[in-house]
Amino acid sequence: MTDTVPYGIPLDRETRYDPPAALMALHREAPLRRLRYFPDGTLGWIVTDHRLGRKVLADPRFRSRLVAPIKVPIPMPQVEAMGDYAGPLPVTPGMFIEMDGADHTRLRRKLTGVFTVRRMRLLEPRVAEIVEERLDALEAAGGGADLVAEFALPVPALVISELLGVPRADQDHFTGDAATVMTMTVSAEEKAEASMRIMGFIAGLVAAKRAEPQDDLLSDLAADADLSEEEVVGMAMLLLVAGHETTAKMIGLGTMALLENRDQWDLLRERPELMANAVEELLRYVGVIHTGIIRQAAEDFEFEGERIAAGEFMTVSVQTANRDGAHFDEADVFDVAGDAKGHMTFGHGVHQCLGQQLARVEMRIAFERLIRRLPGLRLAVPAAQVPLRTDQNFYGVGELPVTW
Repeated sequence: MTDTVPYGIPLDRETRYDPPAALMALHREAPLRRLRYFPDGTLGWIVTDHRLGRKVLADPRFRSRLVAPIKVPIPMPQVEAMGDYAGPLPVTPGMFIEMDGADHTRLRRKLTGVFTVRRMRLLEPRVAEIVEERLDALEAAGGGADLVAEFALPVPALVISELLGVPRADQDHFTGDAATVMTMTVSAEEKAEASMRIMGFIAGLVAAKRAEPQDDLLSDLAADADLSEEEVVGMAMLLLVAGHETTAKMIGLGTMALLENRDQWDLLRERPELMANAVEELLRYVGVIHTGIIRQAAEDFEFEGERIAAGEFMTVSVQTANRDGAHFDEADVFDVAGDAKGHMTFGHGVHQCLGQQLARVEMRIAFERLIRRLPGLRLAVPAAQVPLRTDQNFYGVGELPVTW
């Protein structure tokens, strides 16, 4: 640990795919160190290397359910609006990523069988149909389009909607509000209103599924006597929001990375069998989780020679962990044939992303079909003019003008 205590997680990047230089500097100085979390001087911790990041996320003494006063190392009006509130935060029923122990396990187990590798393989033909539909629409645009609006965002939104049983015509009821929920800079009121609209929309769907069950996940959850209606709504909201926003960011930013590294695009065109490996490398390299993963110490204990106090916050920097040269050979090189095994984009431990297999299927098929159908795809504007989003929980491109 060094004596200098910087404020906050650096978010502004000098390049499109590399972590901020200031964040990499922290990584080089010390893998575990103090960080000033709040303008009032509150101190927390940051872990920047791969080994310690996995260790934190696997340690049950670092909890997911947070106790106020909440301090985060990023500007968030929602947190600042809490003021002097103290005590355990209210947990949205069904939102198991905010839970620990038995509460977390009970709800997560309701879904683990849905997202197995085998189940996702059975879903592949339908994912391919959706991807082809969106590519048809992209081509119909006449030689130029915004890849985010026409492809990267609709594909995962359509897939998770079908899995849950959300009518296609109703998708506009949640995609815009989901983006608001994920935006760090909106007011607490705006975020709460967006969340309530999504939950109200889902509650209506749950009532309809109970009246007339369908062959979909939401009907199955609604019929589960062990789940309250509030828990079903919360679980469905988590799947809807997390199930499309993150993958959409990866498809958009991943496509841009391939277009800017044309040798990698051409290699995948020549050797499509590398695509599954390329997906892992993209997950490692482009760094969509730029704010890190926050945990809170549940008790006083010693960790890696440092005394962690109960209530202190710890941020695991996924960006720098995925660029840790102690774990990855040539960590700063983008190589779709390289070994990205062990990347931390899906987290680690009991809270590791439940939908990671679905995301892999969506990305692999999306990139495969995109390269096959539009081999001459290229940016329609200079790369420096592509708008980047650093104001959301997940980093990505706001839009991606392309032509072919």
